[in-house]
Amino acid sequence: MIPNAEDLPERLESVLAVIYLVFNEGYSASSGDSVTRADLSGEAIRLGRLLRELLPDPEVTGLLALMVLQESRRHARATMEGDIVLLEDQDRNLWDRSLITEGQQLVQQAIATRRFGAYTLQAAIAAVHASADSSAHTDWSQIISLYDALLSMNPSPVVELNRAVALAMQNGPEAGLVVIDAILDRGDLVNYHLTHAARAELCRRAGRATEAKAAFEHAISLVRQEPERRFLQRRLDEI
Repeated sequence: MIPNAEDLPERLESVLAVIYLVFNEGYSASSGDSVTRADLSGEAIRLGRLLRELLPDPEVTGLLALMVLQESRRHARATMEGDIVLLEDQDRNLWDRSLITEGQQLVQQAIATRRFGAYTLQAAIAAVHASADSSAHTDWSQIISLYDALLSMNPSPVVELNRAVALAMQNGPEAGLVVIDAILDRGDLVNYHLTHAARAELCRRAGRATEAKAAFEHAISLVRQEPERRFLQRRLDEI
């Protein structure tokens, strides 16, 4: 049953959150031996398409765009052995161009309404990545600007962390470390393995080997997914 108009925004927000939660568990499994679960992400996209047919709201379109754009990278995100491949190292020839085209069109449709929200901004970030032929040719300045807009709309330490990584790609690892250290100093994301993994990687790139080693060890102690653990351990062994 479709709720009354006055109840729709709150109900829709909850529905979108659940769909995206299912997608995220499929796109990046929180635990276990596999990087992804295609059954879950595929079901989330199916639900997103169905919801958009029933209710063509800009944020429904934005969420569908986000899921489709992220799903386009599935086949490049892990090796045949099941090991993680970072975005900057992925073979972009393996990205699904039909999904990218669909996602980019959906982003444009959502933005054109001028009534979009956080899902659409995240989809716009994914669209910038999808339009670049390499990490080096990515428009990091545009991505940082989109993260700034996302932070103003939806303040979140996770968004700050992602922005810090983009800032490091544009201005060097030390620029990103300043932001990540500020997040940790105020007590946010201290038990989130990706915070310490990002800090470890930026310390490694900055030549701060001792700090990188400690951060990788901390991240490994928190991680629950086996492919992520293997990836972090390899990085640690390289130092």
